[in-house]
Amino acid sequence: MANVTIKDIAKMCNVGVSTVSRTLNGHPDVNPETRKQILEAVEKMHYVPNNSARNLGRSENDAIALLVKGVSNTLFSPMIGIIEEEAKERGYDTVLHSVGFYEDELDVARELVKEKRLRGIIFLGGFSFHSEEKLNELDVPFVLATTGYVTERFNRGTYSSVSVDDEAEARKMTEYLIKMGHHRIAILGPSLKDNSSVGGLRLLGYKSALVSNGFDYNEKLIIPMDRDTVDYSMENGYAAMTRFLKEGGKCSAVFAISDTLAIGAERAIHDLGMRTPADIAVAGFDGIEAGRFMIPSITTIRQPVEDMAESAADILFNVIEKTGDHRHETFPGELIERESTKLR
Repeated sequence: MANVTIKDIAKMCNVGVSTVSRTLNGHPDVNPETRKQILEAVEKMHYVPNNSARNLGRSENDAIALLVKGVSNTLFSPMIGIIEEEAKERGYDTVLHSVGFYEDELDVARELVKEKRLRGIIFLGGFSFHSEEKLNELDVPFVLATTGYVTERFNRGTYSSVSVDDEAEARKMTEYLIKMGHHRIAILGPSLKDNSSVGGLRLLGYKSALVSNGFDYNEKLIIPMDRDTVDYSMENGYAAMTRFLKEGGKCSAVFAISDTLAIGAERAIHDLGMRTPADIAVAGFDGIEAGRFMIPSITTIRQPVEDMAESAADILFNVIEKTGDHRHETFPGELIERESTKLR
């Protein structure tokens, strides 16, 4: 079969592209039966990565960058693998670069473009709002993955985005907690001044759900991340929740804007002698695997990360190679109810 890709292998085996990629790269975290099925499909379909052939006619500088904001957030791990594999299939190198929580990723991107002579950029995480002037300074194609829109004024035909509707999904989770009988719901992650990131969008959804259901919006229930701890990490969730509770904060439920923060918060509640969900229910956002194995397991909004990563890669390379145009895709999230919010 000509031009077989890992997508063909994934489709044949009914698994995700990231699972095929991990198998081909020798990662141990693949079920043995699944690994066997994938390797048999690889042999049957005569799949061979032909990077040398794909690279003919390309320059030495055919590289894209993945700019990751919140690198400790394991949501991005499968997305990085999928995009790197797609880049390899297309004959591009990948530059992986971490962006600090308080850094402006556009400033970082501009410097990388100059230094690495990049062909394009995919942003994983980051601010949702930027000035049109700064965006226009970035003169390579770019895709915002998991960050939502940039600005309504900016020409949406000059960049792409792939995300869930963060505001709507946060509203969904908050309304779920309200229906579960919670009247004092805290939100963990954003700050009062956070209006230009995914956290800001999720804060808007949280606030909207409270107000539309007749509850007061109480700023004392906003628990910002700890500035001295790695952002979006379990350690940060632990530190922020511990501070809130030790300072006398009271809530019946906490909605963390990422599962990593939720896991840390759950541990803080336990270490301070309380129980989840009997004393404080905990909900997260993202749907990372670790949340499923916690005790109690974490209720979450699952983002379809494999679909989002594949879409981001397809869009970027098609724009670079002039076989497609910029586009904007919004994927639905899925509310997964688990033990951390529901008493048995």
